[in-house]
Amino acid sequence: MEPKVAELKQKIEDTLCPFGFEVYPFQVAWYNELLPPAFHLPLSGPTLAFLVLSTPAMFDRALKPFLQSCHLQMLTDPVDQCVAYHLNRVRESLPELQIEVIADYEVHPNRRPKILAQTAAHVAGAAYYYQRKDVEADPWGNQHISGVCIHPQFGGWFAIRGVVLLPGIEVPDLPPRKPHDCVPTRADRIALLEGFNFHWRDWTYRDAVTPQERYSEEQKAYFSTPPAQRLALLGLAQPSEKPSSPSPDFPFTIHTAKTPGNPSRARSWLSPRVSPPASPGP
Repeated sequence: MEPKVAELKQKIEDTLCPFGFEVYPFQVAWYNELLPPAFHLPLSGPTLAFLVLSTPAMFDRALKPFLQSCHLQMLTDPVDQCVAYHLNRVRESLPELQIEVIADYEVHPNRRPKILAQTAAHVAGAAYYYQRKDVEADPWGNQHISGVCIHPQFGGWFAIRGVVLLPGIEVPDLPPRKPHDCVPTRADRIALLEGFNFHWRDWTYRDAVTPQERYSEEQKAYFSTPPAQRLALLGLAQPSEKPSSPSPDFPFTIHTAKTPGNPSRARSWLSPRVSPPASPGP
């Protein structure tokens, strides 16, 4: 790896990895070459970029401390806001550089995604993007089959969170890093894609490889809950509800009218079991 890339990667990892994220460098050209022009990133091919993903540890190391911090005025999507906060810390850690951040959920006005996250993860070597074309003589006929990324250490127990682009920094000699093909057989690829497309609620497709770590039960409960109901699960107010007066130590809005049935359960979501090496700063 080029010294310049290694130095920047280390700085970004120092900012993100203690909170349960992973970082992988890639060239914009590798991404653009796989996609039609409408989806291209509008940067020169050798431009340096970093793929950011979250591991199962992110829930305890980043989300819970973030919910307890003073950085929230009003919650809409806690996970997206938490990830945005940490990606912004990357900008703050490299003030001398021009940095563009694209979160995985961002779209253009026409609703076209700003980044195809799974393609980015594949070209960065972070996770293998298994698609229908990877199954010889597939059995699905006219059915639509969506692809899915599998991480060599975490299987499907991870999430792609976005990319960090560094316009003006070009790395034409950065060697490509192929993703590990951890589901190599036709039968296992069929089982993976069928599990993801038809049985995703049972979580089993995520065990396409034996993971080093899975989501905790409370993390699974959170992500299984429809997004509109997640704030209530956390014991927090919906943005449209009349807020109670936040205390100095609890600076986000507390949901007092419709707390979950077990108040102690709500509090447990906000009590990290894993103390991060450093708490989020200003």
